[in-house]
Amino acid sequence: MRGKRPTVGQLTVMVGMVASGKTTTASQIAAERGALRLTPDEWMIPLFGLDFRDEAYARHRDVLEGRLISIAIEVLRAGVDVVLDFGCWAKAERTALRHVAAALGAECEIVCLTVSQEEQSRRIKARWEQAPHTTFLINEDDLVRWAALFEAPDARELAGEPLDPPPAGHADWGEWAEQRWPPLSL
Repeated sequence: MRGKRPTVGQLTVMVGMVASGKTTTASQIAAERGALRLTPDEWMIPLFGLDFRDEAYARHRDVLEGRLISIAIEVLRAGVDVVLDFGCWAKAERTALRHVAAALGAECEIVCLTVSQEEQSRRIKARWEQAPHTTFLINEDDLVRWAALFEAPDARELAGEPLDPPPAGHADWGEWAEQRWPPLSL
């Protein structure tokens, strides 16, 4: 006998710089909600062994994130909450994920974590010293460069205000997402 289809799960998107506490917080949220946590950083080194400075790293990461988003969609449809622990430094990434959730009828929560540069450096150093096989060697120049790329969410975005229009040349956010995260197909 087939049961009634469950309601769609909730999508939580973790936002923050390296060593801001995203994975720790994502793990706590997943445990509290019985959610599936998807963290690309836990897959990159075992699957590809690439340093983020390697030319192929970004391409591999994009494909991996696309596959994880595809899994998230199926899990959300099954009525289970999902926590995407991607970092999502760009507003466009977060907006596209909000679009994906809305298209499924799922709620989407943005959780943004911040940390001082001093604490960030301390955490990165400790991570490297304790488990170098699970991380990359990151220096202060990397942190400065990445801080310039980070687009912190504003109050409107955190409150779930309506989505911005898609970037020029894209019919909608779904099309943008499919280009950003191949082989994602919405």
